[in-house]
Amino acid sequence: LATTSASQDKGYGGQFILSARASLAARNRDNIGLFHCVRKRLIVMKHCTPAHQPAPLMSSSEPRRLPRRGVTRFAALVSLAAALLVTSVDAISPGTTFKRIPTQFIAALGDPDASSGDGAENWGWWHLDPGPRGVKLRNLDELDDGIAPARWEFDREDWWLEENGLIMEQPRFPLGEGYYIVTGDRETTTLLTVHPPDENGNSRWELANGATLHDVTHLGCRSARYTPASSGAACSPAGAPRSVFPMSPDRGMPDVAGCNKQEYAVLFIIGVAVGY
Repeated sequence: LATTSASQDKGYGGQFILSARASLAARNRDNIGLFHCVRKRLIVMKHCTPAHQPAPLMSSSEPRRLPRRGVTRFAALVSLAAALLVTSVDAISPGTTFKRIPTQFIAALGDPDASSGDGAENWGWWHLDPGPRGVKLRNLDELDDGIAPARWEFDREDWWLEENGLIMEQPRFPLGEGYYIVTGDRETTTLLTVHPPDENGNSRWELANGATLHDVTHLGCRSARYTPASSGAACSPAGAPRSVFPMSPDRGMPDVAGCNKQEYAVLFIIGVAVGY
């Protein structure tokens, strides 16, 4: 079963850890429930039974600072994550613990209505928000030497755009096997399992409790990958139309002459299993 605790330091956001517990009998005996509150802009999640000691906390060197308007929503999301994991513990090893991390980002491919599928070996991730580190299309000359001001490498044969028309760094591939707490910062927060690759290199993914890929996609974040449509084809950010930005969730990212385009769903990672 999943039990949840959080630190009460004076930081802005705090930290939490989700501990997978194996004993339903112990839970029934202690009649433990969870209550959730926001106090001094700090998410506080405790057991209702004082005698039941919370799981030890995992420290974070980079606690995420939450915008004021996001605190209540984030508290609700974390509460929902705990509730979902209570019913999802069979999917993970007994005793597995999760730690809160500064938000990271997944670039995912798959059927938006699917709860599982193949192809996770083609998913990538950014450990930092790539948007603020991006380069505006009108400042394309900043990439002439192949290095962005934020010190990431620009690949002219494989480049990425986000919803505001910023050229951004490539994600790291692959995402890798493990357990992740993911959300689209809307109604759904759940457990994502990425399985080890099989003998052919194929890796399966699955979301807990019937959540779909669309449910955990952040609709406001857009991510498109551009590669040459044919050998020798000119595929440059210079051909991207600037007037279409910023993009709304209901519109596809723009086509660029000479390029193949692949759009990726963007998921937020807010927690990971310790040891992965």
